[in-house]
Amino acid sequence: MNDFTEITPGGRPVVKAYLMFMLWFVGRAIQAAARVDNDVKREFEELPDGFTFALTAAPDGPSMVVGKERDGKVRYLGGSIDNRTLDVKMTLKSMEGLFQLFTFRESTPVANARDRLFVEGGLPEACAAVRILDIVQVYLLPKPVAKLAIKRYPRWDLKRHTWKRAMVYLRTVTGF
Repeated sequence: MNDFTEITPGGRPVVKAYLMFMLWFVGRAIQAAARVDNDVKREFEELPDGFTFALTAAPDGPSMVVGKERDGKVRYLGGSIDNRTLDVKMTLKSMEGLFQLFTFRESTPVANARDRLFVEGGLPEACAAVRILDIVQVYLLPKPVAKLAIKRYPRWDLKRHTWKRAMVYLRTVTGF
């Protein structure tokens, strides 16, 4: 009866690589948007100094950690949640859920409604992190795609759609 071999499903290295890249890029874009956009600045100003939040996939998927330093600067802190004290940890139940979120087939509110997202930490801080992610997605994505990724597309002036978007991209790519 014990003459069978255990078959374990193979990993999805392309999906994991894509998610790692997207989380890295979005993390750096949050850092850039905190310097360029007044709404993102305001959201971070209301959070306490030393605040950190993470977006990750369970059980061992890729992660993104962003924090506000003691001097008020926002930093992308990398892709590891190990040995970190997190104020808010937003976890998708699987890499597939995170993949749906970052291929923009599902928005954050829809993922939450479908019980794919769970949060450890304070609710007001988690809502602030989601608002920040929504603003950054509007900066990074073209309008038709961004409408799929967020709940409501904002009405911004031309300067914010062009100049500030260009600055967010430039700061994200260069890292300053």
